[in-house]
Amino acid sequence: MKKNFLSIISLLLFQFGFAQGLSWQGYFSFNEIKGISESSTSVFAASENALFSKNSTSNAIKTITTVDGLSGQTISAVYYSPSFKKTIVGYENGLMTLINEADGSIVKKVDIISKQLAANLKKINHIMEHNGFLYVSCDFGIVQFNLTTSQFGDTYFIGDNGAEISVKQTAFYNGFIFAATSSGIRRANITNPNLNDFSQWTLVSAGSWLGVAAVDAELAVVNSTGNVQRYNGNDFTAFLQLPSAPTGFHVVNHNLLATTSGAVSILNNQLAMTRQIFNSQLPEANLTFSCASAVGDILYIGTKEKGLFSTSLSNPGTFENSTPEGPFRNNIFSLDATPNVLWAVYGDYDTYYNPYELDSYGISKLNNSKWLNITYSEVYDAKSITRIIVNPNNEKQVYASSFFSGLLRIENDIPNLLYNEKNSGLESLTFAGPNYIDVRINGTAFDKTGNLWVTNSRIKNGLKVLKTNGQWQSFATSSILTDAEQTNYSNIVIDKNNVKWISTSSEGVIAFNESTNTFKKITTGADAGNLPIADVRSVALDTKNQLWIGTTKGLRVLSNVGSFQAEGQMKANPIIIIDDNLAQELMYEQFITSIVVDGANNKWIGTVDSGIFMVSPNGQETKYHFTINNSPLPSNVINDIKINSTTGEVFIATNKGMISFKGIATGANDDLNNVYVYPNPVRPNYTGTVKVAGLLDKANVKITDIEGNLVYETTSEGGTIEWDTTAFGNYKVSSGVYMIFISAQDGGETKVKKVMIIR
Repeated sequence: MKKNFLSIISLLLFQFGFAQGLSWQGYFSFNEIKGISESSTSVFAASENALFSKNSTSNAIKTITTVDGLSGQTISAVYYSPSFKKTIVGYENGLMTLINEADGSIVKKVDIISKQLAANLKKINHIMEHNGFLYVSCDFGIVQFNLTTSQFGDTYFIGDNGAEISVKQTAFYNGFIFAATSSGIRRANITNPNLNDFSQWTLVSAGSWLGVAAVDAELAVVNSTGNVQRYNGNDFTAFLQLPSAPTGFHVVNHNLLATTSGAVSILNNQLAMTRQIFNSQLPEANLTFSCASAVGDILYIGTKEKGLFSTSLSNPGTFENSTPEGPFRNNIFSLDATPNVLWAVYGDYDTYYNPYELDSYGISKLNNSKWLNITYSEVYDAKSITRIIVNPNNEKQVYASSFFSGLLRIENDIPNLLYNEKNSGLESLTFAGPNYIDVRINGTAFDKTGNLWVTNSRIKNGLKVLKTNGQWQSFATSSILTDAEQTNYSNIVIDKNNVKWISTSSEGVIAFNESTNTFKKITTGADAGNLPIADVRSVALDTKNQLWIGTTKGLRVLSNVGSFQAEGQMKANPIIIIDDNLAQELMYEQFITSIVVDGANNKWIGTVDSGIFMVSPNGQETKYHFTINNSPLPSNVINDIKINSTTGEVFIATNKGMISFKGIATGANDDLNNVYVYPNPVRPNYTGTVKVAGLLDKANVKITDIEGNLVYETTSEGGTIEWDTTAFGNYKVSSGVYMIFISAQDGGETKVKKVMIIR
């Protein structure tokens, strides 16, 4: 029963977030353009799993993300229907969504996903409209869709003997529908009522074809080598060789735009080349073109790295970037958040801590809704940057951990030093030989005196500290680990006694007390620490001095970090909850990637495939469980979680984009001087909650109407409470001014605020 109740709550939150856009916010990258479509006034660009449009007259840019109702799946095609004023989005998994321009509503169609076909055959490659029908090209064939009824029609398997065949693009020409497929150009009479009969489709030209397009009286096709051919009524003849294989083949304004990775070739309606635009002409070098379109005389070019560029179609010269602001990419691996800024890094490693994709994506910073992206060349070519931390004593100083190149220092947003094996106490792993340099820095934490502690994986002296005086010191983790040179470290936290708690890949949690130079360990086995597995991916300290331990096989809690001082073995225990009258272990068998504690001592727990959980301070109540099915999460793969302690915004980084949840996860204040109420006034169209922020912990909050009648009372946990604007949940209160009386737990400090409600 409890599980069903939570599901209902999650669904309500999901609907509220989508309808109001108040609880959730998206922070997506729009840099990798997957497709472009256009209307007479706007261009529509699809990135990995988000859309944006730009009005060519007003230059207004509008974005649509999972927060608005899009799927987090990877987009593979986009088409705007001018006659129906709908944007149609196709996905690699076969999902199709329709976005109604009039009201912004989004309808998801899962018919292709539901087909009894192999999952890798359902990708939507192209969408073509003719007479109110869409012809959706997929990796198995063509599916017809009625735009009037919003229903799918027949499916055409047009391969030999009705076999599945990958259809890359379709075009309508002289009464026929032509299909460019992986095994030939095929055509059929579009008025034929039996197009689902493969025998009605004629093979016009053999070969592997990637595009087909009708330009007024001409029909052109392009194959996988970039050879462009025209139709003479019976066959195709070559007339143009593109520099490489096409990435786009699109007709607009009586022009054919043939895009390759390095050039856009513009052909008129007689298929004569009028101009070519090369990526070398853009202000940023070595960009990869993915597609192109035009609105009037404005040419838009999509790239894989830096979004959408525009220039004059008739007289190309100056190029303008028209991409909405965002991080470098969606797959954010790690974050750090302060009250003022958010930092994001993209380096990663696989389940076995293998970093050998060795990415080169740089670092991103969000400040006042503006993104600053520091490029790979600016970070001294540091690869696989897996962690980032802001100095709590100096917000302008930031350190980024590279799981290959060392430790990067950033000051005033400018990288200025890369610590490595040559200029610091950091060390390269040694098992690959003395000439191989690989400095694997990951977890970092500042202690209360301002020293920076870092983990240096797969060496004997795996714990390092950078002192405030610039000196380095090393500590031998080999004294506690069975095989330090094979051990990787994840994160590190430091408790109030200055003990360092470090998560390891194969030996559980190790703890180190600098003052006594003592290491201890919590690992598997009833007598050795009681972990379910020795692979620990996250440790977190809560406000009750408990250590929460996230492993690849579940959750454990050390009830008091002070037990480090005792002589006996420290032991962590599972949290047992009662669900459907059965005793169960909280987070049983879950691969936990991140644990963060909010201002009210709730725990936010990220998993590798089950989304994110928020549990009560003692873990007995699961308050939220967000997944792709009940929230705007673009993926159930949670890479990292961080919380802005001042605003309560919970940032959730997934492998397909970052979103935030605006709850009440704020830290408690030292006094009541900065209490504020929002929104204020509460307007008629607002359906969310009223929040009272800036509170002391355990503050008593009473809300009355203007006549003194009590309508709500609560005690704060952390720095914020919320009121659903009802009288103790019974009914919505009427319009008027409501008094908010706040007092400290000991009664020594009070504050009075007002909020106006307008129904």
